[in-house]
Amino acid sequence: MTQLKDILYKVTINTVVGSTSIAVNSLHFDSRQVSKGDIFIAIKGTHVDGHQFIDAVIEKGAMAIVCETLPDNLIQGVTYIEVENTHEALAFMASNSFGNPSENLRLVGVTGTNGKTTIATLLYQLFKKAGYKVGLLSTVKIMVDNTEYKATHTTPDSLTINRYLKLMNDAGVEFCFMEVSSHGIHQKRTAGLQFEGGIFTNLSHDHLDYHNTFAEYRDVKKSFFDNLSKSAFALVNVDDKNGLVMLQNSKAKTYTYALKTYADYKAQVLENQFSGLLLKLNDSELWTRLIGDFNAYNISAIYGTAELLGLEKDEILRLISELESVSGRFEYLISEEKITAIVDYAHTPDALKNVLETINNIRTKNEQLITVVGCGGDRDTSKRPKMGHIASALSTKVIFTSDNPRSEVPETIIEDIEKGVEPQNFKKTMSIVDRKQAIKTACQLANPNDIILIAGKGHETYQEIKGERFDFDDFKTVKEFLKQLQK
Repeated sequence: MTQLKDILYKVTINTVVGSTSIAVNSLHFDSRQVSKGDIFIAIKGTHVDGHQFIDAVIEKGAMAIVCETLPDNLIQGVTYIEVENTHEALAFMASNSFGNPSENLRLVGVTGTNGKTTIATLLYQLFKKAGYKVGLLSTVKIMVDNTEYKATHTTPDSLTINRYLKLMNDAGVEFCFMEVSSHGIHQKRTAGLQFEGGIFTNLSHDHLDYHNTFAEYRDVKKSFFDNLSKSAFALVNVDDKNGLVMLQNSKAKTYTYALKTYADYKAQVLENQFSGLLLKLNDSELWTRLIGDFNAYNISAIYGTAELLGLEKDEILRLISELESVSGRFEYLISEEKITAIVDYAHTPDALKNVLETINNIRTKNEQLITVVGCGGDRDTSKRPKMGHIASALSTKVIFTSDNPRSEVPETIIEDIEKGVEPQNFKKTMSIVDRKQAIKTACQLANPNDIILIAGKGHETYQEIKGERFDFDDFKTVKEFLKQLQK
């Protein structure tokens, strides 16, 4: 059994009541999971404060309590540790309890508004193809070399992260690529992890329901780079005005990538088609099956990261040409009627604009571009009119529909989206609350050679309505309706 004092290494402690030289079992921040001999960390969450469960977990046999405020009634035989921040304490304690697994592999974090999943997943693919054992912690899935686990959050809680990193250690994994969300950084879930590198993609309008201002959102992202060690690298997109901001105060070795400005890794789009991209990357040309300027940025970041991690330039170029697109990220099919359907996770104004501009740059303008899009409920409402404006300005026809309404009334969300539509674009738009019906209508409106974009949910295989999750897959749905049209 582990000694409590060993798990507290690096934790900022204000007060200790009782002994830390005691044997303890497991760490828990969920009071329901606590049993005899465990440590309970009282976390102040968005909805629930763990401090209110301290008495209950002691009754269940908890040996030690980690909290930000000591309870009035201290029980004899229980050790109480008062800390500055229980989120941060949990992160260090989780890392210590699993033997600091991040130190035994080469961990790279990817942060930014858009592109995190694509970059992390493609780096996983690339290093697998190069013959390494690789780990992945992403929104879509968690991979421990070849074993897949279901993902529940972009950045899981500290215990879950370290549990998977320990599994990676046990499996002999050498590299791990991890999405790092602003929520995860803010809630200190990545504290205690040793990153060899950090990648910054871009910063645009998102999560302002959680972060009060854009400046706070930016500064939370920046803190990830502030905390990188001097032996780590920081690779940032300098076409984004916040790229250089990320590097201020960072002790890490700094590198840049871009399409428009001078950078260490400079890409230029030579050809852009539905079949892929021809890029000039520094002095080399390469073909990739990925599509659009946003993927040119992603490829630049992947190339730079692979080189900084020690792969040979020629090998990187060869491996990039073999990469396949990520589930729900510009995933497309062409029906027998020559209708192209694209499913993309674009759920922010910037991401939607990127995808629509990419399609418009490729298409001949003799065909329709029909967009099906909505916005999630219980999330940042200020981006809804922006999404409406972008979709209606850059499409031939738009169907506003439900995304994941969650606890909100779907019609209210759609009304918010419609507020951004300019008068000259009203005639292009219609609203169909039922997402399945909206996709069916888009398929019925499409003629041969037309393009349908279904945006917002991408890889998700569910729809969340009034607290319940229902099976729903955009790609399967559009594929089925296009098949029906062929009959």
